[in-house]
Amino acid sequence: MDLLSGTYIFAVLLACVVFQSGAQEKNYTIREEMPENVLIGDLLKDLNLSLIPDRSLTTPMQFKLVYKTGDVPLIRIEEVTGEIFTTGARIDREKLCAGIVVDAHCFYEVEVAVLPDEIFRLVKIRFLIEDINDNAPLFPATVINISIPENSAINSRYALPAAIDPDTGINGVQNYHLIKGQSIFGLDVIETPEGEKMPQLIVQKELDREEKDTYVMKIKVEDGGFPQRSSTAILQVSVADTNDNRPVFKENEIEVSIPENAPVGSSVTQLHATDADIGENAKIHFYFSNLISNMAKKLFHLNSTTGLITIKEPLDREESPNHKLLVLASDGGLTPARAMVLVNVTDINDNIPSIDIRYIINTINGTVVLSENAPLNTKIALITVTDKDADHNGRVSCFTDHEVPFRLRPVFSNQFLLETAAYLDYESTREYAIKLLAADAGKPPLNQSSMLLIKVKDENDNAPVFTQPFLSLSVPENNSPGTQLTKISAMDADSGRNAEINYLLGFDAPSEFNLDHRTGILTAVKKLDREKQEKYSFTVLAKDNGMPPLMTNATVLVTVLDQNDNSPVFTHNEYNFYVPENLPRHGTVGLITVTDPDYGENSAVILSILDANDDFTIDPQTGVIRPNISFDREKQESYSFYVKAEDGGRISRSSTAKVTINVVDINDNKPVFVVPSSNYSFELVPPSTNPGTVVFTVVAIDNDTGMNAELRYSMVGGNTKGLFIIDQTSGNITLKEKCVFADLGLHRLVVKAKDLGQPDSLFNVVNVNLFVNESVTNATLIYELVRKNIETPVTQNIETTDASSPSSDYVKIVVAIVAGTITVILVTFITAVVRCRQSPHLKAAQKNKQNSEWVTPNPENRQMIMMKKKKKKKKKKHAPKNLLLNFVTIEEAKADDADNNRSSVTLDLPIELEEQTMGKYNWGTTPTTFKPDSPDLARHYKSASPQPTFQIQPETPLNSKHHIIQELPLDNTFVGCDSISKCSSSSSDPYSVSECSYPVTTFKTPVSVHTRPGPENLDTPLLEYFIRKLRDRGREIHSERKHVSKLKRLYLIYTCACFALKIHFLL
Repeated sequence: MDLLSGTYIFAVLLACVVFQSGAQEKNYTIREEMPENVLIGDLLKDLNLSLIPDRSLTTPMQFKLVYKTGDVPLIRIEEVTGEIFTTGARIDREKLCAGIVVDAHCFYEVEVAVLPDEIFRLVKIRFLIEDINDNAPLFPATVINISIPENSAINSRYALPAAIDPDTGINGVQNYHLIKGQSIFGLDVIETPEGEKMPQLIVQKELDREEKDTYVMKIKVEDGGFPQRSSTAILQVSVADTNDNRPVFKENEIEVSIPENAPVGSSVTQLHATDADIGENAKIHFYFSNLISNMAKKLFHLNSTTGLITIKEPLDREESPNHKLLVLASDGGLTPARAMVLVNVTDINDNIPSIDIRYIINTINGTVVLSENAPLNTKIALITVTDKDADHNGRVSCFTDHEVPFRLRPVFSNQFLLETAAYLDYESTREYAIKLLAADAGKPPLNQSSMLLIKVKDENDNAPVFTQPFLSLSVPENNSPGTQLTKISAMDADSGRNAEINYLLGFDAPSEFNLDHRTGILTAVKKLDREKQEKYSFTVLAKDNGMPPLMTNATVLVTVLDQNDNSPVFTHNEYNFYVPENLPRHGTVGLITVTDPDYGENSAVILSILDANDDFTIDPQTGVIRPNISFDREKQESYSFYVKAEDGGRISRSSTAKVTINVVDINDNKPVFVVPSSNYSFELVPPSTNPGTVVFTVVAIDNDTGMNAELRYSMVGGNTKGLFIIDQTSGNITLKEKCVFADLGLHRLVVKAKDLGQPDSLFNVVNVNLFVNESVTNATLIYELVRKNIETPVTQNIETTDASSPSSDYVKIVVAIVAGTITVILVTFITAVVRCRQSPHLKAAQKNKQNSEWVTPNPENRQMIMMKKKKKKKKKKHAPKNLLLNFVTIEEAKADDADNNRSSVTLDLPIELEEQTMGKYNWGTTPTTFKPDSPDLARHYKSASPQPTFQIQPETPLNSKHHIIQELPLDNTFVGCDSISKCSSSSSDPYSVSECSYPVTTFKTPVSVHTRPGPENLDTPLLEYFIRKLRDRGREIHSERKHVSKLKRLYLIYTCACFALKIHFLL
C-alpha cells in the first residue's frame, strides 16, 4: 500500500513538473510491419494528463500531431482521447534505418501538441521499431567458387563468403549448413569480433587433384527468427596445386580519418602485405570482402596490386560518417589474409541549416489564419532547424529578422515553438510575413531563411464609439409631436458585419422620445411640459452586428425650455390668519406663499393688495403681511381683503386669493370673583348637613374669551381639617364628612380661580369663610373673627394618616397611664401644700370673686391662655397676694394611629383657688357658662373632631364692662375675653388670644394622655357632664363595633377623669 501511495505521489509530482515545463518526451516500442489501426498508447493516461488540476478551458483538451507538410505519418492520434494508432503506411525498419551498421536500434520520432493554450504541451514521441523476421539471409552470389590446395592438411579451414540478412538480432544470420559434403568437407561457423558469423570449410580427408579436381556442394544459411528463413548457394570447390604460405598484412586493423570534401582519387590508406612464397605464389592480390556495404564499394577503390585505397566518389559525412572496409589479400592460395580498414569521414561546414515548419494551427493555402483575440502564448507552429554537419558546424540558432508580436521559444534541441508574444489587433495590422532565419556555428557560418505568413482574422473586439459620449440639447416645451431633436452617430473600428451599427434607446429612456435604429435620428414623439419635467437624462445604445454583439452607450440630456403657460398658484384658495389683539403696528400678520411652475422671469411673482386697502401692507416679493393699524378685538374681530399675484412673463399671468385676519383674544384679564363678593363674608353651615351636600358655590368670571376665560377652582389654603372639598369646574364646595362637635366654628378656605390661558395662565384667590353652627346669634362677633383671620397667614391643608400598629397603641396606653398617675400624684401634693399655706384674706378674696373666665388654648401650639380679669376700680390695699391657677392638662399626642386621622389636642383643666376661701368654694352654686339655648356640644362630639368650642356668655348685658366676645380663629377655636376694647388684636399668631393684664400666678401641671379634649371648665357640674358624655360616647363607639383604638383612648380618658373627680371631691 505504501508503495502504491508513493508511486501515485511521484506520478503527481512528475505531472506537475511536466505541466510547468511545457515539453515532454515519451517512448513507445512498436514492431515493424504492423497493420493499420493498432493501438500503440494513450497519451492522456501515459502522460498523467488526467492528474492536471481541472481548469476552466476555452476549448476541450485536444491532441494534435505535428508533422512536416507532405510527409506521410506512420501513426495517427485521436485528437480528443489522445490514443495512438498505426496508419496504413508500411513501417519498414530496414528502410527507415538503412545504412545503420553499428547501432542496431531504429527510432521513429514525431511531435504531438496538447491544446488549448492554457495547458499547452509539446510531446516528443520516440517509437523504437522492433525488427521482425521479414527478410531471409542471402549469400553474395548463388554460386560460390573456392580453390583449395591439394596438399591441404586434414582439418584445414578455408573461409567462405558470409550471407547477409537485413534483419538484426535473432532474426539475422544464425547458422550455416553444408549439404552433400560427401564426407570430404565439413562446415564450421565462427563469430568475428564485430559479431558477424563467418562460415569456414573444413577439409576432413586428403585431397588428390589427379583423382578429382572439383567438388560441387550446397551451402545453406538460416536465421533465428520465427518463422525461420533460409537460403542456399552452390559451393564449387576446386583442388589446386600446393601453395605453402599465405599472405600476411602488416596491420590487421587500420583506422583513418578523411574530410568529407576530399577530392575524388585522394588516397585513403596504403595496405601492406607480404608472402613468404616465391614466384607466382608470392604475388598478392588485394580485394574487398563481399561483407562490405554497397555504399563502401561505391565510394572507395582498392588497387588489387598495390593495396592502395582511394576515393572513387565524393564522400558525404552526413550520408555515412564512417565505413568499414574488409580487405582480403590472397596469393592464390585457399586462405586469404584479412585486414579491417575503418574510414571516419570528418565533417566540414558544407551543409546549410534546414528549417522544418510543422503547423500546430491548421493552415489555409499554406497561410496561418489567427484570430485577433488569440491569447498570449498561442502556439502557431513547431519550428525544427537541423544541420547535417557535426559539432559546431551542426549547432543551429533560429530567430526572426524583425520585431513582430511573435517569438520562438526553445523546447527541444534545435526545436522551437512559434507563439504569440503580444496581443494581436486586426485594426492595426492585418497580416504578418515572418521571416525565420537559421544559422549554424561554423566558420564561416551558413544560414537559411524561410517565410511564414500569418493573417489576422478580424473579431468583434471593438465596441461602437459615439462621436459625442455626452449629448446635451434643448427643446421648447409645448412642441409638436414628431419634432426631430438631433442625430446620434457612432463608429466601429471593426470591419464587415462587425462594423454595422444599430441604435437603440436605453431602458431608462422615457416614452416621450424615439430613436431610429438605422439613422440615429432622435425625435420627441409627445408634447413636452417643462412644469412636469424639466430635464430628461437617458442613455442611447449603439450595438454592432458581430457575434457576440458589442455595444456602448452615450448619455443624452434634454432640457425643456420654459414658456409662460402657467399662472401663479397660491398655496391656499383662502388664507386665514389669527393675530393677537396686542400685535403692534407693522408687526407680522402672516406669510402668503405663491408659486409659479414656470421658470425665470415667467415665475417671478409680484404680490399686491387689491382695492387700495390701507389697513394692511404686503411685501411684493416675500408675501409678508403687516398691519398699519392697532387691533382691538372688541371693536372688530376680523378683516378681509384680496391679494393679487402677477408673474413677470412677456404676456403676464395673474391670480387672486382671499385673506381673512382674525383678531385673537389674549389672556390679559385675571379671573374676578363674584361669589363671595368679598373676603369678609361668611356662610352658615349647619352641623346636621349631610356629607356630599353643596354648602357654598364660588363663582368667578374672566373678561377674556375661549380658553383664557375657562376657569378651574382649587383650595390652596385653610381647610386644615379637610372637612370640605371643591369641584374644580363648577366651584361647588361640598361637605366631605359629617360634622362633629369638634368641627363647630369658623372655617377659612382659600380658594384659587385659575384660567387656562396660554402661554401663561392668570389666577385670583378669595377667602371663603364657612361658619359651622346651628345658627348665627352674634354676626358682629363672627365678622370681627373673619377680619382677624384675614390678617393671619394661611396654613396649607394637612392630612395625617395614622399608621400606628396595635403594639404602638399598647405602648402609648402604658405611657399615658404612668404619666397620668404621676400627674395626679403631683397635683394632689401641690394642692395639699397650697391649701395648707392659704391665708384668710386670700380665702375672703376668693369668696368675693364674682366672675372668672376660661380660655381654651390653641391646640396647635399647646399653650394655655388665661383671660385675666381687669379691676373696675383702683387697686385695693388688700389685694390678693397670689392667685393660684392649677391646670390638669390632658394632651393627646400626635400618634400615628390608624383609626385617628386628626391632630392631637390638649385639655387643660384650670383650677383657680383663692388661698383664704378655697375650702369654702361652693362647686354646686357656681353658675354654669352654658345658656339654656346653647347647643349641646357633647352631641357633636367625634373622635377625630377639632378642639371643641364653648359659647361662654355672661349673664350681664352686652354693654356691661364684663362681657364675652365669641371669636372664630382659623382652627375654629372659640376665644373668650372680658372686653374687646381691652384686648389687643395685633398678634399675628392665628391661635393666640389678646393679652389682658391680670396679675396672676399660674402653675401648670400637664398630664398627657391619648384622649379627646373636653370642656375647659373643671367645675363639678361640667366635669360630671364631661364624664357622662365620655361614657355615652364609649357606648356609641362600642355599639358600632369599630374604632377599637379610639375606644381604648376614650376609656383611658374616662378613667383619668373619674380619678381626677374623686381627688377633687377629697380636696
